[in-house]
Amino acid sequence: MLDFLATIGRVIIAFLVTTGRLSLFTAQAVGHCVRPPFFFRLILRQMVEIGYYSLPVVGLTTIFSGMVLALQSYTGFARFSAEGAVATVVVLSMTRELGPVLAGLMVAGRIGAAMAAEIGTMRVTEQIDALTTLSTNPMKYLVAPRLIAGLTMLPILVLVGDIIGIFGGYLISVYKLGFNAATYITKTFEYLETIDVVSGLVKAAVFGFLVTLMGCYHGYHSKGGAQGVGAATTNAVVSASILILVFNYFITELFFSR
Repeated sequence: MLDFLATIGRVIIAFLVTTGRLSLFTAQAVGHCVRPPFFFRLILRQMVEIGYYSLPVVGLTTIFSGMVLALQSYTGFARFSAEGAVATVVVLSMTRELGPVLAGLMVAGRIGAAMAAEIGTMRVTEQIDALTTLSTNPMKYLVAPRLIAGLTMLPILVLVGDIIGIFGGYLISVYKLGFNAATYITKTFEYLETIDVVSGLVKAAVFGFLVTLMGCYHGYHSKGGAQGVGAATTNAVVSASILILVFNYFITELFFSR
């Protein structure tokens, strides 16, 4: 019985230690994001890496999601003779949920892993210690540009992904399911409200911050050589994906609860 209680205690203590360390890391990182000096060249480089180079995978994911959503919605609504609601379902689903979540997960798999691997390698090869020796703050130089870039670029990615996903639904609905193009476009904008797009963009900004934060955090605290870098990469992707799904619920509750 005592061994069982001791195991539970160790798990709780480890969880609290990790939570405290992550909270302190987040506070320091946010502080460096709002205080000068700013490394604009590094921020621009990270914006290109996160935004431009992630566009193909996000676009491919969203266009096929929009296509599948149109097909599935038509199959379900045809049973109730409500095929006209397909356009509304596609646009609301993409802007509110699928666009931000899919983009966040794709960027987490691509960018979160890359950041954790890069910063983790710098940690285990003592390059971060060398930055400190050269009077360069590693948080300011490595973490802050990535957080700023993730916070600003993911909403742009999601906005482009929403447009591509809605276009994918339009292609399937008009050229495969036989919808009238003008009617479909009218139905698309008839029930779309500003809050639907804004909520998706707010989610995207939060998800971008979480993805880059998890990548930087796990990479910054990695240890144990190549094996530790691999574990940090895995933990960054898994933790970012879980946090995306958790925060997705809370932000949805914030915007759409009655």
